[in-house]
Amino acid sequence: MAPQAPQVAAETAILWMQRQGEILYAKGIDEKRYPASTTKIMTCILALEMGDLDDLVTASSCAASQPKVHMGVKKGEKYLLKDLLYGLMLESYNDAAVMIAEHIGGTGKDFARLMNKKAEDLGCRDTWFITPNGLDAKETDETGKERIHSTTAEDLARIMVYCIQQSPKKEEFLKITQTQDRTFYDSENKHQIQCRNHNAFLTMMDGALTGKTGFTGGAGYSYVGALKKDGKLLLLPY
Repeated sequence: MAPQAPQVAAETAILWMQRQGEILYAKGIDEKRYPASTTKIMTCILALEMGDLDDLVTASSCAASQPKVHMGVKKGEKYLLKDLLYGLMLESYNDAAVMIAEHIGGTGKDFARLMNKKAEDLGCRDTWFITPNGLDAKETDETGKERIHSTTAEDLARIMVYCIQQSPKKEEFLKITQTQDRTFYDSENKHQIQCRNHNAFLTMMDGALTGKTGFTGGAGYSYVGALKKDGKLLLLPY
């Protein structure tokens, strides 16, 4: 008797074995959806590749106005880029994402262009980024086409594979996303930030390598993670 397919509540999901490129499970894997904070894996890897971790990053009024979850930065506060990356990936701070995007790209819109170029280079055919933090968004692109901030389960798997296997900054990415706790301050040591990793799978599952959770009203709950078992790398975005 053939094994019964698992019952998966997620509307879209993929279980991908990287070494063989084999899809072990698929459900709506090419369906475009809001990715919520799983977006931040792209923000993180671009910052690692294009920035200097010892850079001081200044909070703009846009960063200071971001909704929860946020650090609560004030305009003009400065933080090290490396500390912002821990805030981005452990606590999923939305203001940290905007600070990073503006520092690397000059503006949030220009950083989104970098995100979309990287996604295209990685073979992501159904991904369009508008925000660095994954908040639901819509826009009209330069050709007049209506776009939403969106990706697919399959494209998320491609991005995660790049982050942990192919990027020249893969070790730094894994170090950040595997960290359980991190405390840091602004440049004047006035504002203390305490971060705790919300990726519960790191401690729940043997072989868990990395992952990122997400939630917005449009996306619902989302997750992308990687697991290494019996020498095989498994990707699970949903």
